[in-house]
Amino acid sequence: MFGVISNSLTAAISRFITFELGKQDENRIKEVFSASLHIQFLISGITLLLLETVGIWFLNTQMTIPSDRINAANWVFQFSILTFVINLISIPYNASIIAHEHMKAFAYIGIIQAIATLCVAFIIKVIPSNKLSCYAFLIAIIAIFIRILYGYYCKRQFVECSSFHRKCNKNIIKEIFNFAGWNFIGSTSGILRDQGVNLLINIFCGPAVNAARGIAMQVSAAVTQFSNNFLTAINPQITKSYASGDQSYLFNLVFKGARLSCYLLLLLSLPVLVETHEILQLWLKIVPEYAVPFVRLILIYVIVESISYTMITLMLATGDIKNYQILVGGFQLLNFPISFILLKLGYAPEATIVTSIVIAFICLFLRIYMLHKMVAFPIKPFLQNVLLNIIVVGIVAAIIPLMVVQFMESGLVRLFVNCLLTLISTSIIMYFIGCNHQERTFINEKIFSKLRFHA
Repeated sequence: MFGVISNSLTAAISRFITFELGKQDENRIKEVFSASLHIQFLISGITLLLLETVGIWFLNTQMTIPSDRINAANWVFQFSILTFVINLISIPYNASIIAHEHMKAFAYIGIIQAIATLCVAFIIKVIPSNKLSCYAFLIAIIAIFIRILYGYYCKRQFVECSSFHRKCNKNIIKEIFNFAGWNFIGSTSGILRDQGVNLLINIFCGPAVNAARGIAMQVSAAVTQFSNNFLTAINPQITKSYASGDQSYLFNLVFKGARLSCYLLLLLSLPVLVETHEILQLWLKIVPEYAVPFVRLILIYVIVESISYTMITLMLATGDIKNYQILVGGFQLLNFPISFILLKLGYAPEATIVTSIVIAFICLFLRIYMLHKMVAFPIKPFLQNVLLNIIVVGIVAAIIPLMVVQFMESGLVRLFVNCLLTLISTSIIMYFIGCNHQERTFINEKIFSKLRFHA
């Protein structure tokens, strides 16, 4: 939850480093990186102070936690603070890797982190007691190790990371803080939508419903990982093309990025949406109440929100975000008070996610309108070539999995058949309906080149 302090600055740092790379000004890049490190050390200190005072008070006096688990909760909180601060300091290094588009290194370090986390899961299984505290401790150790890897790689590869200057350009710090100040609205709305609503559910519904929502968030994170990786690769190109003034290529990237990231999510989400109960039962054995509707609604939310991801990157690239954040960020802030009112009136906890979906739709059209005013964003081509295309693909792709559910009895056989058929049919639909001629030609060339290589 205290990530609200850092998220706006994280977006600002990533934007400024990538933008300066697009301008190809080496000295300016060094100054931006040095200023970024100063900012992150400052924010780490402020966050640490807030967490160790207000955070501890809130955890021990306001949260609904069983009395026999309060000690474990405090240990987890302390290790989480350590992990958070380490990740905070790593942000400028991560931003440099992404900005320079060294995706191979980013992928390798990500694989190491995933393997280490998997090892933690096996270790936790054999530990007889204090599993939660041990888990938090091991995750903190992994964060420190990954931070060392990022630092070592960046110092060897990028000139701006090779040394740390105690003195920094105050004007750059002012620019970053000014940018981050307005972006703070958007970051706050995201934190209140996710963690704030979690707290409301904890207060009104109890920790059991929190656990069901937590399961849904894990499923969502697993599904969205693929589209996030795709966006990590395309976002620096959007910022650089804006910095270089190549508007035609810029809009083409935003259009393609919106469609393809949504298609990736749809491809992975459809089998989960139609076979939610079977998948959760296979994973958890006993499916908690509310877990099934939570998973389905959250997946619908991330699919809707994914259409906006490249537009958000374009907005950040402009640097002129004041009016945008007041309007779009202001609407997103409504998630928290509306959810509070609905839960207070006795509505089911699923109503909080329905609220997020409705607001996500509203914000999608607000982004289109604002970007049209800011950078002459082409509204009609976007609605036709992106939004309408996604709706058609989604409707057609849903036919086969729904037919399988209708005509087959539930069970492992139907789960396997449905997942296989859905992946194949959705891929074909996206190829013929979702992609234009140029994109199909590109896919064909990639496939044939791979086949020739293996032959």
